[in-house]
Amino acid sequence: MSKDWNKSTKAVHAGTRRSQYGEVSEAIFMTQGFVYDSAEDAEARFESAGPDEFIYARYGNPTVAMFEERIAALEGAEDAFATASGMAAVNGAMMSILKAGDHVVSARALFGSCLYIAEEILPRFGVEVTLVDGADLSQWEAAIRPDTRAVFFESLSNPALELVDIEAVAKLAHAAGALVVCDNVFATPIYSKAVAQGVDLVIYSATKHIDGQGRALGGVILGSRDLIRKTIEPYMKHTGGSMSPFTAWIMLKGLETMRLRVRAQTDAAQKIAQELEGHAALKRVIYPGLPSHPQHALAMAQMGAGGTMLAIELKGGKEASYKFLNACKVGLISNNLGDAKTILTPPAFTTHQRLPQDQKDALGITPGLVRISVGLEDEVDLIEDFLQALSN
Repeated sequence: MSKDWNKSTKAVHAGTRRSQYGEVSEAIFMTQGFVYDSAEDAEARFESAGPDEFIYARYGNPTVAMFEERIAALEGAEDAFATASGMAAVNGAMMSILKAGDHVVSARALFGSCLYIAEEILPRFGVEVTLVDGADLSQWEAAIRPDTRAVFFESLSNPALELVDIEAVAKLAHAAGALVVCDNVFATPIYSKAVAQGVDLVIYSATKHIDGQGRALGGVILGSRDLIRKTIEPYMKHTGGSMSPFTAWIMLKGLETMRLRVRAQTDAAQKIAQELEGHAALKRVIYPGLPSHPQHALAMAQMGAGGTMLAIELKGGKEASYKFLNACKVGLISNNLGDAKTILTPPAFTTHQRLPQDQKDALGITPGLVRISVGLEDEVDLIEDFLQALSN
């Protein structure tokens, strides 16, 4: 593979391993184990397996390795470890680098399950977690201490689309010797510059834009070869959070078209946000690609685009948001995102339901908020559908 290839070419060809049959589409190696030519070969492989030598599917598999190498090339990372789900990636990344007595600083604006790990699981194992307003650099600076082992944030928060200044936070973290862990799902690998901006471990839920078609759960952790193979891999392979070969094949197929899908979805999201902004039924439209977004300049510098997600807040709270959701004919009410189908979610009552009301208020997760993951439908149809739903 040429390092000079652009992202689209890497997404199609990077990491390809062909069998003796010379197949065009990557092979699915549906096996849990591998045969050795001799007892001596088995011993040697367990002592030190080569890049094309495999032991057990929980440790590695040719199809999974192709996905790991391809997504790493696309992200600009040295290596990757594929996981069973996005949350397996978040949990694996944090648990593998932390121990009792460590300190973590995390942005408060997190997906519900990520917040559960930060507030419930890590403290249970003796890790102290300090939550901060991710957009406020002064809070990061005040919270990071000499014993801070890691900082954690979503580069673009779910669901209120708040950005963290990756370069600035990474500089503060690295000055204290802390690792930077970033859930980068909303930015997508297409708009990501996370590695160059100082992130040590980049996490994706591959369930979202990488698959992009609602077929399979998956995740991936990306970083330096030392971090991935000496810290992440031992934890993941011994705790069982690895990706299946069939899922890896689905993700490989998703990578081939991801750039086309994500760019089309972003273009549509921009047009929808512009059309809905200022609508009489709405308190606000939240989209990083709009100049009205308070962090618009940072979004353009950090991602170069607004992304595939937007949120709207309806006047009238829960009753109005439910009326809107139930009136939509094209968008589907569900809780996934990054799909080819447009998906509408009321976060206050679904994905972030467990949060206390004061936390919802602080994060802007109001009863009238609707998160919109823009799909591949014609934007004219989506705009007409949203307008008619808002007029009901």
